[in-house]
Formats: sequence, C-alpha cells, structure tokens
Amino acid sequence: MSAHCHHDHDLPPGQPQQRARYRTILWIALLLNAGMFALEIAAGIQAGSLSLLADAIDFAGDALNYGVSLAVLAAALHWRARAAIAKSLSMMGFGLYILAHAVWSVWHGEVPVAVTMGAVATLALVVNVSVAVMLYAFREGDANMRSVWLCSRNDAIGNVAVMLAALGVFGTGAAWPDLLVASLMAALALQGGWLVLRQARSELRQGRSCRP
Repeated sequence: MSAHCHHDHDLPPGQPQQRARYRTILWIALLLNAGMFALEIAAGIQAGSLSLLADAIDFAGDALNYGVSLAVLAAALHWRARAAIAKSLSMMGFGLYILAHAVWSVWHGEVPVAVTMGAVATLALVVNVSVAVMLYAFREGDANMRSVWLCSRNDAIGNVAVMLAALGVFGTGAAWPDLLVASLMAALALQGGWLVLRQARSELRQGRSCRP
C-alpha cells in the first residue's frame, strides 16, 4: 500500500469529531444558500440585474455543492475526487454561461435597479462571510473541502463586487458596471473550477493507486 493512502482507521483520534462538525456546517450552508438562491432569483429578475442573477445561480450551485459534499463525506478518496470533478465542471459551466449572457446583454440588456442590487448584495455578503468563517478551518482538506471553501470565498468576493456594481449603476445610470461585475464573477468561477479539477484529478490517481 502506498504511503500516501489514507483510510478511516489511519485518521487521528479527533477526526470523527471534526467530520461531525464539518457535516453540521455543510447543512447550515446548504440551507442558507438555498434560501439566498430563491431571494436573489426574484430580486435579480425584478431589478433586471445580471450580476444578481449570476450570484443567484452561484448560490444554487453552492447548495448543490454542499449537498454532494454531504453525500460523499465518508466515502473513499476516489469517490470524493469524482464528486469534486463533477462540481468543478459545474463551476466552469456556470462561468461560461454568465460570460455568454453578459455578451448578449451588451446589446439587449436594460439598466438595473441599483437600490435593489445593493440591498440584496449586502444581505448575501453577510450570509457568505458567515459560511466562509465557519469553513475556514477546512480550507486545506481534500478537493471536495477545497471546492466548498473556494465557493464560499468567491461568493463573498462576488457580493462585494455586486455592491460596487450597484454604486456604479447608480452613479452612471448605465448597465455596464453590472455586466462587468457579472463577467468578473464568471472568471472567478472558471478559475476556482480549474483549481478544484486539477486537485481532484490528482486525488483520483492517488485513490486508484490505493485501491486493492
């Protein structure tokens, strides 16, 4: 057996308690993200904001991310790696969708409602920072844990960007700050997805070498 192969009986004594704590945090994060998805979809449509809709889709993706992480939490490394690959592809797919939508909106979009953007983005920031703080201790784990941490980090950054976009829309009376921020959020999703995919592929190779 490889020296890099790890199984439950090789884990330190505190690991079961850490796993239970991580599971609880994932459930809290899942419920918060599902709620924010519903709120931001409604607000994004009402305000005509692509950056809010992008953030809403991101919340939905994160809720799915947390659900998958809960499902494979106690699984073998190669199964966790496969789940992480699926999540990385969804992150990158989200990024590509938002970029395409932003290009379309350059010619067909409307000026969004800045006040709604700012208020919802502020609430979303509170939620995401709270989740990111809870997950901070697990940021250096396997690809699944890393994908969860990166999603929370990207979301908090995205919320600040949406708030800045709201100020830009309010000050200029134009839609371009909203489209710019949506594009930046898409780029973050692409970058985070690539990082998770690269680590997950490495863990998949390691998991295969550890199997009997």
